Amino acid sequence: MIDLHSITKSNPSIGEGFRARVAGEARQCLSFVFVCVALACSSAFAQTATPELPPASPELELRLKKLETELRCLVCQNQTLAESPAGLAGDLRREVRLLADAGKNDEEIKAHLKARYGDFVLYKPPVESKTWLLWFGPFVLLLGGAVIVVAITRRTRAVSAEAPKLNETDRDRASKLLGDN
Repeated sequence: MIDLHSITKSNPSIGEGFRARVAGEARQCLSFVFVCVALACSSAFAQTATPELPPASPELELRLKKLETELRCLVCQNQTLAESPAGLAGDLRREVRLLADAGKNDEEIKAHLKARYGDFVLYKPPVESKTWLLWFGPFVLLLGGAVIVVAITRRTRAVSAEAPKLNETDRDRASKLLGDN
C-alpha cells in the first residue's frame, strides 16, 4: 500500500505541489456543489401560482365549453380539452379563455391554436390534400377488402362449377376403390 504522507515527507517539492492540487480540486468540488444547490433552490422558488381568472358570464362559459370540445389535448390520447385532466390542457383552456376575453371569435381562436400547434390541436382536422389519407384511407381499405372478398368468392364458384360430374360407371368404380361396397 502506498503511503501518501511518507511520499510527500521524503520529497518536499512533490508534497507542496500535491497539497496545492488537492486543495484546488477540493475548492472546485465545493464550488460545483454550491452551484448545484443554488440552481435547485432557485428553480423551486421560480414556480409561481397562476392567478385565477374572474368568473365568466354564462354565455361565455357555454361558448368556451363548446370550443373546448372541438380542440384536442396535446398530451392525452384522443381526449378533448374539456375532458382532459392534464396540466397542459388547463393551460390551453386558460389561453382559449384569454383569447375569447380579448374579443376573438371561435374561428380566430382555432386559427391561432392551429398556427401554434398544427392541425393536431383540432379534434376534427379539416379536409385538405395533406389529410386525405386520414379522412378517406379507411374507406379505401374497406372498399379494397370488399373487392378482394368478391373476387375470391367468384373464383371459388367458378372452380366448383368446373368440377366434372361423375357418370354411373365412374361412381361405381370409385366406390369399389374406396371400399364402399
